[in-house]
Amino acid sequence: MKEVTIEELLAKAEKPSREAMRLHAFYKGKIGVQLKCRIRSFDDFAIWYTPGVAAVCKEIHQDPEKAYDYTNKWNFVAVISDGSRVLGLGDIGPEAGLPVMEGKGLLYKYLGGVDAFPLCLNEKDPDKIIAIVKALQPTFGGINLEDISHPKCFKILDTLRVECEIPVWHDDQQGTACVTVAGLINALKIVGKKIDEVRVTMVGSGAAGVAIVRLLLSAGVTPGNILSVDSKGILHRDRSDRAILQTQFKEKWDICLKTNAKQVKGDVPDAIRGADVLISASKQGPGTIRKDWVKTMAKDAIVFAEANPVPEIWPWEAKEAGARIVATGRSDFPNQVNNSLGFPGIFRGALDVRAKTITDEMCIAAARELAKVAEDHGLSEEYIIPNMDQWEVFPREAVAVGSKGIEQGVARIKAPAEERFKLAAAIIKQAREEVQMLMREKFIIDPDA
Repeated sequence: MKEVTIEELLAKAEKPSREAMRLHAFYKGKIGVQLKCRIRSFDDFAIWYTPGVAAVCKEIHQDPEKAYDYTNKWNFVAVISDGSRVLGLGDIGPEAGLPVMEGKGLLYKYLGGVDAFPLCLNEKDPDKIIAIVKALQPTFGGINLEDISHPKCFKILDTLRVECEIPVWHDDQQGTACVTVAGLINALKIVGKKIDEVRVTMVGSGAAGVAIVRLLLSAGVTPGNILSVDSKGILHRDRSDRAILQTQFKEKWDICLKTNAKQVKGDVPDAIRGADVLISASKQGPGTIRKDWVKTMAKDAIVFAEANPVPEIWPWEAKEAGARIVATGRSDFPNQVNNSLGFPGIFRGALDVRAKTITDEMCIAAARELAKVAEDHGLSEEYIIPNMDQWEVFPREAVAVGSKGIEQGVARIKAPAEERFKLAAAIIKQAREEVQMLMREKFIIDPDA
């Protein structure tokens, strides 16, 4: 693996930023509304609007579930943010967060065939956000929460998952966790270790870190074998700030109660010593995780350094320190842990069975299928997780999620897996081909032509 300097990385990063400024202005955004029905003449307006549409309205009034049959509710997802934690930029507000939410809509459509629409809210009160989302349920088949600061993001997600009749997902939590678990499943296969026996250190206890620990537990990691670290050190029951954790950071306190069987105290290096697996969703590096800390890990160590754009430790440094498998969040290094491998296929599957929620077990099913796709292509130390351009990832993931939803009784539709695979593949193929067609026909204009 070639060593890359910070200066080279920053120079490489400047080009996408320059192009983003130019092309966002040129296209004036990334998504819009496109018709999906025929308009043969103006007479068709009598079908799609008044008076004909009244018959459809009356039918749905008699049975609200028929909105899935007569409207696009079956494929609508709202991408909702208050702009309080946008990327690594912090609380920049809903308007400044809109380009990110549009980008999420683009990925949903191209990778999963999902019609996702951004809704950036001028509201930061978690109870009011919960009320807004609940009020939006008649229009949408699912909700994607995005870039909402913690700890309120936990309350919002957990409340909505219980109280909504449509699936609610927080990608910063569940998406990151799902893809991380998928990579770990295959990494453990390569090093020949069992998931219920490994010692895992989680550096970072924000939205992603807490969710990763939750899903690791669901995936089979022994609770007592996990050590989590936040800015004040290792989480344990005797922390001096436990009163604050119990009242203001209940999710962290839950981790204190469930993990760290030996009640290890200390900081990051103490938590890493002897660990089989190190997962970091912390501040970007380099130097957040040091080589000498990685050297103290167990033989055949696994290191996931997920900060962007600069990982907590460079991959080659982790390798030099003894790590056998290294993953990052970057596409220019092997083993990219990328949320985009998760949410398009997961929501495709949830929508196709009209799921009422996305359970942790459905997330685990997605992670296992992601791992299986990579395994089918041939695992190696530098290939533990699929790439986004392997299109079959998304319909396969959709089928796995839908099947688990049917098994758990949260699906409104119980179609066979083969039928759902064909449906998902056709929807995704159509979404991609539409973009290519619009480019060929110059409805999407080449700014450099």
